[in-house]
Amino acid sequence: MSIEGKAKEAAGYVKEEVNEHGKSPESQKKAQEGRDLRNEGRVEDGKAPKTSEPGTGKK
Repeated sequence: MSIEGKAKEAAGYVKEEVNEHGKSPESQKKAQEGRDLRNEGRVEDGKAPKTSEPGTGKK
């Protein structure tokens, strides 16, 4: 596992969590950007990407 992959996953998680409950299109876009960054870090570390919509609480 790389430090960079873990950092991307953590940063993406924070961005996703902060914006996932917003109703505006901008909040939803930022939540998706966070999910994308999180998945990029997960793939770098050899983990499967999250496929559910941001904010659904599915693991």
